[in-house]
Parts: sequence; structure tokens; C-alpha cells
Amino acid sequence: MQPLDFLVVQAFDQYADERLGAGGSDFLLVNLSREPLGAPMPPAAMGELFERLSARAKLGRKVGPHMARRAFGSNVADDGGSWDEVQMLLGQEHPGSVTPYVIPDRSRVREAVERVPSPRELSGRGQR
Repeated sequence: MQPLDFLVVQAFDQYADERLGAGGSDFLLVNLSREPLGAPMPPAAMGELFERLSARAKLGRKVGPHMARRAFGSNVADDGGSWDEVQMLLGQEHPGSVTPYVIPDRSRVREAVERVPSPRELSGRGQR
């Protein structure tokens, strides 16, 4: 089970309505615009969908499903999620499998550096 925010639920509701027009299906991701309608969407079709959506959003680069997965893992970590939470949300079996999916935000890394007191501050010489 995965938690979803309101926008994902809203998008899924719209998708489910469209999917009914394709003959209904028990699969989550189905072909809605290519034959066979209602059949499971193959990985190549998912990549094409991301490519079309990237162009439509004028992102300036191709975005794929794996990038979305990495971004999700990084966003969870940047908002304070622990590694075991990221592991569970990404469905990874081993804790080390999370590493490639978590890319720290530069501002969060800068904040971590700022939290560490300098040796001068620790010795009292940094204060004036």
C-alpha cells in the first residue's frame, strides 16, 4: 500500500474514467490510445508517455519513469523521511537499494553544513 496525495488521486480518477472507455481492465496502467485498448501498457509505451508529457510541459529535457522514481525518493528524504521510509515507499527489498534513488537537495546539504559549528565557535574565539 502506498500513500497518495490529492493531485495523484484526482489524476487517477480522471484516468480511471478514460480507462472505462477503453473497455475496462483490471490493470492499473493500460493502453488508452493504441491497440490493443485495455491491454497492459508495456514499458516502452510508458517511456513514450513520459516523453510526450515532458514535451507538453516544455521541460527542455526528456523525463522518464525512472527519473520520477528518483525524484520521489529524493523528495521524501528532503522532507525528513528516513531511509527505511524511503525504502518502504519505493518498494525496495534491501536498505542499500535506496542509495541510487536519493539525491540530496543542494540547499539541504548547505543547511547541514551550516548546522555544524566551526572550531572557532566551539573554542569561543569566533565571538566578538
